[in-house]
Amino acid sequence: MLAGDGDSWLRRHTQTAIANRRVFPYLAVMTLGMGVLAGFVVTLVDKKDFPTFGDGVWWAIVTLGTVGYGDIVPRTAWGRVIGSLVIIFGVTFISFLTATVTSLFVSAEQEKQRQREAEFEAEELQILRRLEQRLTALETKLDGNPPAAN
Repeated sequence: MLAGDGDSWLRRHTQTAIANRRVFPYLAVMTLGMGVLAGFVVTLVDKKDFPTFGDGVWWAIVTLGTVGYGDIVPRTAWGRVIGSLVIIFGVTFISFLTATVTSLFVSAEQEKQRQREAEFEAEELQILRRLEQRLTALETKLDGNPPAAN
């Protein structure tokens, strides 16, 4: 597989997730995957501060979530580089998740508003049709019976 193929694969899946309104689960899985990957890498790079894979994943998830309890922290230069990347990705993904959820709420409200407007327009159309029928009936009566002379 060429480097461009992976990029287009990721782009296609991202666009499909957006089109199908499945961005939230997609981003959540990506965030979890990033946590596991970062936890694994930091365990390899900084064995002293992250002696187990579980410690690495715990630190990565807490850091991705921008909580940062401080119970486990990287002290080596490479550990801090990885920590910086995890923070940047965490803030970015949290922003995307927040924007996605907000967008879904706004879309749902807009859809309800469109439905209310469509119902209102249908009622208005019925009223106008009844008025037209009444006017036609009045015109028929007036055309059939000439007005009385004063």
